[in-house]
Amino acid sequence: MKKTILGLVILLSVTMAAKSQVKIDFEISFKEPQAHYAEVEMNMAGIATKNYVDLKMPVWTPGSYLVREFAKSVESFSATAGGKAVKVEKVTKNTWRVYNAKANAIKVNYRVYAFEISVRTAFIDASHAFLSSANIFMYPAGMIKTPSTVKIVPFGTWNQVSTGLEPVAGQKFTYRAADFDILFDSPIEVGTQEVFDFMAAGVKHEVAMYGGGNYDKERLKVDMAKIVEQATAVYGENPNKHYTFIVHNYAQGGGGLEHLNSTVLGASRNAYGTERGYKGFLSLVAHEYHHLWNVKRLRPIALGPFDYDNENYTTNLWIAEGFTSYYENKFMLRAGFVTPEGFATDLTGAVGTIVNSQGAKINSAAASSFDAWINGAYRPNENSKNTFISYYSKGEVVGLLMDLEITNATKGAKSLDDVMRAMYLQCKTLKRGYTDAEFKAMVEKISGISFTNFWAKYVNGTNDVEYAKYFDYAGINISTENATPNKPSVGAALAFAKGLTVSSVSRNSAAWVGGLNVNDEILSIDGVSTADAMKDIRVTPALSFETLPVFAKKQIGEVLVVKVKRDGLEKELSLTLTANPSLRLKATLKEDATPLQMTVRKKWMGVN
Repeated sequence: MKKTILGLVILLSVTMAAKSQVKIDFEISFKEPQAHYAEVEMNMAGIATKNYVDLKMPVWTPGSYLVREFAKSVESFSATAGGKAVKVEKVTKNTWRVYNAKANAIKVNYRVYAFEISVRTAFIDASHAFLSSANIFMYPAGMIKTPSTVKIVPFGTWNQVSTGLEPVAGQKFTYRAADFDILFDSPIEVGTQEVFDFMAAGVKHEVAMYGGGNYDKERLKVDMAKIVEQATAVYGENPNKHYTFIVHNYAQGGGGLEHLNSTVLGASRNAYGTERGYKGFLSLVAHEYHHLWNVKRLRPIALGPFDYDNENYTTNLWIAEGFTSYYENKFMLRAGFVTPEGFATDLTGAVGTIVNSQGAKINSAAASSFDAWINGAYRPNENSKNTFISYYSKGEVVGLLMDLEITNATKGAKSLDDVMRAMYLQCKTLKRGYTDAEFKAMVEKISGISFTNFWAKYVNGTNDVEYAKYFDYAGINISTENATPNKPSVGAALAFAKGLTVSSVSRNSAAWVGGLNVNDEILSIDGVSTADAMKDIRVTPALSFETLPVFAKKQIGEVLVVKVKRDGLEKELSLTLTANPSLRLKATLKEDATPLQMTVRKKWMGVN
């Protein structure tokens, strides 16, 4: 037995030593950026252990839960050993086998086409290159933990490289990744972006602005620092030595993607000059910066180590993303960008999204998380809003309710902040992510009460939100009214291109019950032709039957006769109009709140 164990130890040591001697270097250049290509050279040394090496391209990027098949953008793959071409064979959709005949070193070259503008996909043109790393770099199978270096060769007048990767001393535009998990979690911006920095929470933060805009960098330095300080205060420490914001400013931009010590943000270049646009950008900063803890370190157990070949399933994206949406509101309040009244109003708006969603009545927070790969925002269809609710939206409301429940149960001594801090430290200590049961156990430990019924109703169930009860804990009154009182509703959205067509139908609406279908072409409404019905109408994404003049005098209970063309055949449908079921919520901070309510409100909000 001792000999067997000793043999295994020796074998393991030899294997680890062999892997540690593998040297991987990348060089990225841009011969034809105007055609949206990156040239990738990958040099591997110390690999003479068998007669081939499998190189793999990830099929997805962490933080964006959709299999994107990045291998589809790879072309001109070739390999050499000792200066001579070697055999290459593609063995799976994202795996290239390089037969090296046990050569100690090989060189691989391939090109990547990059022309999808988003925070999660690579994009290259004559003005800059954004390298979403999982979209660019391949890794040797079984060697995820192998370090690598990346050298960037900027094109033409490009003179800046921005990334969270560690620079290699004395080598310009050259960076080191301790392993491929870190490399895939480190996007790279190359071009002529404006770069400025600020210090916050003892950490240097670099901001790389591509695309120009009407931003005031001195103002941003101050205000972004406030958000960093508020986020760090929740967790008691900032885990980075440096942090990089890569900001893409477009005519119309939005969205963000978190990384280990960086983030990529999409923004509208001319929106910084308005209060709404500026606060919208700061909210995005708050959301993505919170991911520095929540997701990247305080994470569901399924989200790391990653399987880059397949979907990575978890039922906890309602915490990972939904709680992050909730906390962006808290950070904006605590940093002074939103008033307590505005904070309450924003959160009632979030509750209203759930209350008015048909999908929320069917799709639980846990199910929404698990089905992120096949449903919802990444793969919506015409019926998604009837069957699916975003884990962002539902998780935000679950976080709100949980926070108020904890704060009320402890009479203002504790809040969700304490749970998040404790779970962050637990993940840090255990060096792994949490399970759903562990998160629930921590909530119960901090609050001192059972959350079994809460989990059944709001995490795994689809119960109606008892919003009035929870807001009352903090002395906030919620009033409701019909969104369109005494007005009839069809419950169908319309689109106008070559003709007027139905783009969606709401569950249980007049359109749903009456048999109106998505893609039906509207020929007439109550005998009025579409051409006449559309006169002087401004076409917007909010186009509906209710916005047409022909509908103006209709009453609840009346019948709307709609003639449609479906599959080349004309049909006449009778739709009995119903009341719009949507509610509008309004929050009012009670002036006569009890001492306990005021204590809960103060702790919950985190402001005086």
